[in-house]
Amino acid sequence: MTTTTALRLEEITPGNLEAALGIRVRPDQEFAVAPVVKSLAEAYVRPDSAWPRLIMDGDRAVGFLMAFLDIDWHEDGGSVVRSGLWRLNIAAEEQGKGYGRFAVESVAEELRRRGAREFHVTWHPGDDGPEGFYLGLGFRRTGEVVEGETVGVLDLD
Repeated sequence: MTTTTALRLEEITPGNLEAALGIRVRPDQEFAVAPVVKSLAEAYVRPDSAWPRLIMDGDRAVGFLMAFLDIDWHEDGGSVVRSGLWRLNIAAEEQGKGYGRFAVESVAEELRRRGAREFHVTWHPGDDGPEGFYLGLGFRRTGEVVEGETVGVLDLD
Protein backbone atom coordinates (compact mmCIF):
# COMPACT_ATOMS: atom_id res chain seq x y z
CA MET A 1 0.00 0.00 0.00
CA THR A 2 1.34 3.38 -0.95
CA THR A 3 0.97 6.53 1.13
CA THR A 4 -1.72 8.90 -0.03
CA THR A 5 0.40 12.01 0.48
CA ALA A 6 2.09 11.58 -2.91
CA LEU A 7 -1.14 10.60 -4.69
CA ARG A 8 -3.09 13.08 -6.76
CA LEU A 9 -5.23 13.39 -9.86
CA GLU A 10 -4.09 15.50 -12.79
CA GLU A 11 -6.04 16.82 -15.75
CA ILE A 12 -4.86 15.37 -19.06
CA THR A 13 -2.62 17.91 -20.80
CA PRO A 14 -0.19 17.90 -23.71
CA GLY A 15 2.55 17.44 -21.12
CA ASN A 16 1.17 14.20 -19.67
CA LEU A 17 -0.75 12.79 -22.64
CA GLU A 18 1.93 10.20 -23.50
CA ALA A 19 2.04 9.03 -19.88
CA ALA A 20 -1.74 8.61 -19.92
CA LEU A 21 -1.65 6.68 -23.20
CA GLY A 22 1.05 4.41 -21.75
CA ILE A 23 -1.24 3.07 -18.98
CA ARG A 24 -1.96 -0.61 -19.70
CA VAL A 25 -3.93 -3.03 -17.54
CA ARG A 26 -3.00 -6.72 -17.30
CA PRO A 27 -3.80 -8.69 -20.47
CA ASP A 28 -6.43 -10.76 -18.63
CA GLN A 29 -8.24 -7.51 -17.70
CA GLU A 30 -8.41 -5.99 -21.17
CA PHE A 31 -11.89 -7.45 -21.77
CA ALA A 32 -13.22 -5.44 -18.82
CA VAL A 33 -12.00 -1.90 -19.55
CA ALA A 34 -11.38 0.13 -22.70
CA PRO A 35 -7.88 1.43 -23.34
CA VAL A 36 -7.09 5.00 -22.31
CA VAL A 37 -7.00 6.19 -25.92
CA LYS A 38 -10.67 5.25 -26.37
CA SER A 39 -11.60 6.98 -23.12
CA LEU A 40 -9.85 10.17 -24.21
CA ALA A 41 -11.64 10.06 -27.57
CA GLU A 42 -14.96 9.69 -25.75
CA ALA A 43 -14.05 12.55 -23.41
CA TYR A 44 -13.29 14.70 -26.44
CA VAL A 45 -16.76 14.17 -27.92
CA ARG A 46 -18.52 14.40 -24.53
CA PRO A 47 -16.73 17.30 -22.82
CA ASP A 48 -19.76 18.26 -20.72
CA SER A 49 -20.08 14.86 -19.07
CA ALA A 50 -16.63 13.21 -19.13
CA TRP A 51 -14.09 13.89 -16.37
CA PRO A 52 -10.78 12.18 -17.32
CA ARG A 53 -7.85 12.25 -14.90
CA LEU A 54 -4.38 10.76 -14.65
CA ILE A 55 -3.59 9.09 -11.32
CA MET A 56 -0.16 10.20 -10.17
CA ASP A 57 2.09 8.92 -7.41
CA GLY A 58 4.72 11.59 -7.11
CA ASP A 59 6.06 12.01 -10.64
CA ARG A 60 4.87 8.57 -11.84
CA ALA A 61 1.64 7.98 -13.77
CA VAL A 62 0.12 4.84 -12.21
CA GLY A 63 -3.40 4.87 -13.58
CA PHE A 64 -6.21 6.61 -15.37
CA LEU A 65 -9.82 7.22 -14.44
CA MET A 66 -12.75 8.83 -16.15
CA ALA A 67 -15.89 9.83 -14.32
CA PHE A 68 -19.22 10.63 -15.94
CA LEU A 69 -21.11 13.65 -14.67
CA ASP A 70 -24.86 14.14 -14.83
CA ILE A 71 -25.58 11.89 -17.79
CA ASP A 72 -29.05 11.05 -19.08
CA TRP A 73 -28.92 7.40 -18.00
CA HIS A 74 -31.81 6.17 -20.15
CA GLU A 75 -31.20 8.66 -22.99
CA ASP A 76 -34.86 9.65 -22.80
CA GLY A 77 -34.64 13.34 -22.03
CA GLY A 78 -33.51 13.06 -18.44
CA SER A 79 -35.89 10.80 -16.49
CA VAL A 80 -32.82 9.46 -14.66
CA VAL A 81 -29.61 11.51 -14.32
CA ARG A 82 -26.55 9.85 -12.81
CA SER A 83 -22.87 10.42 -12.13
CA GLY A 84 -20.15 7.90 -11.42
CA LEU A 85 -17.05 6.08 -12.57
CA TRP A 86 -16.89 5.35 -16.28
CA ARG A 87 -13.37 3.91 -16.55
CA LEU A 88 -10.61 2.82 -14.19
CA ASN A 89 -7.29 1.65 -15.61
CA ILE A 90 -4.53 0.88 -13.13
CA ALA A 91 -1.21 0.04 -14.78
CA ALA A 92 -0.52 -3.70 -14.62
CA GLU A 93 2.68 -3.30 -12.60
CA GLU A 94 1.00 -0.88 -10.15
CA GLN A 95 -2.00 -2.98 -9.12
CA GLY A 96 -2.53 -4.02 -5.53
CA LYS A 97 -0.96 -0.85 -4.12
CA GLY A 98 -4.11 1.08 -3.23
CA TYR A 99 -4.33 3.20 -6.39
CA GLY A 100 -7.75 1.86 -7.35
CA ARG A 101 -9.15 2.65 -3.92
CA PHE A 102 -7.62 6.13 -4.11
CA ALA A 103 -9.23 6.65 -7.53
CA VAL A 104 -12.69 5.61 -6.32
CA GLU A 105 -12.39 7.75 -3.18
CA SER A 106 -11.27 10.72 -5.29
CA VAL A 107 -14.26 10.39 -7.62
CA ALA A 108 -16.57 10.06 -4.61
CA GLU A 109 -15.10 13.28 -3.20
CA GLU A 110 -15.58 15.11 -6.51
CA LEU A 111 -19.17 13.88 -6.83
CA ARG A 112 -19.97 14.99 -3.27
CA ARG A 113 -18.44 18.39 -4.06
CA ARG A 114 -20.81 18.64 -7.03
CA GLY A 115 -23.80 17.72 -4.87
CA ALA A 116 -24.32 14.11 -5.98
CA ARG A 117 -25.95 11.76 -3.49
CA GLU A 118 -25.12 8.54 -5.35
CA PHE A 119 -22.04 7.19 -7.14
CA HIS A 120 -22.68 4.70 -9.95
CA VAL A 121 -20.34 2.24 -11.62
CA THR A 122 -20.73 -0.66 -14.03
CA TRP A 123 -18.56 -3.74 -14.32
CA HIS A 124 -18.22 -6.86 -16.41
CA PRO A 125 -19.36 -9.88 -14.39
CA GLY A 126 -17.18 -12.93 -14.06
CA ASP A 127 -14.29 -14.34 -12.11
CA ASP A 128 -11.71 -12.05 -13.76
CA GLY A 129 -13.83 -8.90 -13.46
CA PRO A 130 -13.68 -6.17 -10.82
CA GLU A 131 -16.89 -7.03 -8.95
CA GLY A 132 -15.13 -8.00 -5.71
CA PHE A 133 -13.15 -4.76 -5.79
CA TYR A 134 -16.26 -2.59 -6.09
CA LEU A 135 -18.33 -4.58 -3.60
CA GLY A 136 -15.42 -4.40 -1.15
CA LEU A 137 -15.52 -0.60 -1.40
CA GLY A 138 -19.18 -0.55 -0.41
CA PHE A 139 -20.96 -0.53 -3.76
CA ARG A 140 -24.09 -2.63 -3.97
CA ARG A 141 -25.68 -4.19 -7.04
CA THR A 142 -28.78 -2.31 -8.23
CA GLY A 143 -30.19 -5.29 -10.11
CA GLU A 144 -29.73 -3.45 -13.41
CA VAL A 145 -27.65 -4.75 -16.29
CA VAL A 146 -26.57 -2.30 -19.00
CA GLU A 147 -24.91 -3.60 -22.16
CA GLY A 148 -24.05 -6.81 -20.31
CA GLU A 149 -22.50 -5.00 -17.36
CA THR A 150 -23.66 -5.09 -13.74
CA VAL A 151 -24.68 -1.70 -12.32
CA GLY A 152 -23.53 -0.81 -8.82
CA VAL A 153 -24.24 2.17 -6.62
CA LEU A 154 -22.61 3.69 -3.55
CA ASP A 155 -24.59 6.10 -1.35
CA LEU A 156 -22.63 9.31 -0.77
CA ASP A 157 -24.73 10.67 2.11
